[in-house]
Amino acid sequence: MPALTDSVIDDTNVAGTPAPLIDPYGRTVDYLRVSVTDRCDFRCVYCMAEEMTFLPKKDLLTLEELDTLCRRFMAAGVRKIRLTGGEPLVRRNIMQLIRSIGGEVKAGNLDELTITTNGSQLGKMAGDLYDAGVRRVNISLDTLDPDRFRKITRWGDLDKVLTGLEAAREAGLGVKINAVALKGGNDDELGDMLAWCGEQGFDMTIIEVMPMGDIGTENRLDQYLPLSRVRADLSKRFTLTDIPFRTGGPARYVEVGETGRKLGFITPLTHNFCESCNRVRVTCTGQLYMCLGQDDNADLRKALREGGDAALDAAVAEAITRKPKGHDFVIDRRQSGPAVSRHMNVTGG
Repeated sequence: MPALTDSVIDDTNVAGTPAPLIDPYGRTVDYLRVSVTDRCDFRCVYCMAEEMTFLPKKDLLTLEELDTLCRRFMAAGVRKIRLTGGEPLVRRNIMQLIRSIGGEVKAGNLDELTITTNGSQLGKMAGDLYDAGVRRVNISLDTLDPDRFRKITRWGDLDKVLTGLEAAREAGLGVKINAVALKGGNDDELGDMLAWCGEQGFDMTIIEVMPMGDIGTENRLDQYLPLSRVRADLSKRFTLTDIPFRTGGPARYVEVGETGRKLGFITPLTHNFCESCNRVRVTCTGQLYMCLGQDDNADLRKALREGGDAALDAAVAEAITRKPKGHDFVIDRRQSGPAVSRHMNVTGG
C-alpha cells in the first residue's frame, strides 16, 4: 500500500475478514460513499450558505484513516466506492488516497472507484485520476449559462469547469452530468442541457433539491421543482423510455431516443427510492450514516482511533443492523427547513 502522508495510525490490532453487510431488510450493502472533506471552492445556493465555517483539520479523518476505513468495508464485501465532499479534489494530497484505493480496482478487488466533483480541478488532475484507476466521474453542473453559473455557485467559473470536462474526456474518463433542478433557476434550460449532453456523449442525471443543512437566506421551498413536472416538460421535446439500468445509486433511468444517452432522475421528495438501497455514507469526520435522510449514525472515527480494525469492524456491523427501510424527506410550507441539520458537503453526495 502506498504511504499516505497525513498521519500514521496504530495498525497492530488487525482484524480478520468481517461478515458481509446485510441490513434488517435483507439488502446487501456493497456500495460506500465517503466524504473526504467538507471544504469546497464553490458555494452553491442549494448546498450551503455563502459564509461557511468549515471543520478544523483535527476533526477530519486522516488520509491513512480513510484508506483503512475503505479497506475494512471492502473486506466486508463492498465492491463500489465513491469519493465525495465538499469538493474532494481540493483536499491536500488526495491523489495519494485515490492511487491507493484505485490500486484495488486494478487488482480486481474493487469493481469501481468513482469521484463526484464540481469539475474545477479536473483540468489539472483528470490524467492522474485515470492513471490511478478511476474510470468515471460525476460532475455537478446545473447550467451552461456563465451568469447563471456564477449566481448558482456564487464563486464558480463555468469556463474552468468546461475545460475540466474536456480534460476528463481526453483522459478517457467516462462523464456523467448531475444537475439539480431549481425552480426559476434552471428549469427553462434542462432540455437544452440534455441535448448538449447528447452532443457531448455524456449521460445526465437530474436531482431534486434535498432538505439538508442551513443554506442562509435561501429558501429551499422556493427552489423545489418536482421532477415529475420536469419529466413531463422534457417529454414534449424528447422520447423518454424507461429502462431497467441501475448503477447502485438511487437514480431511475430512461433512454433518450433522440440522443441514445441515458437520463436519470433522483427524486428523494416525490418518490422514495429506498427499497433497493445498497449504500451507506461516511462523513469526513468518520460518522457512518446508514441513510442520507436520517440522523442515526455510528462514530467510526472513535472506533478506529481507540480500537483499530476489530473495533471498526464491530461498529460497522452493529450500525448496519440499524439501517432503516427508508428516509423521511419532506418539503412543504409547513416544513420548509432542513429535514436533517448536517450539510450535504459534510455528508457527501
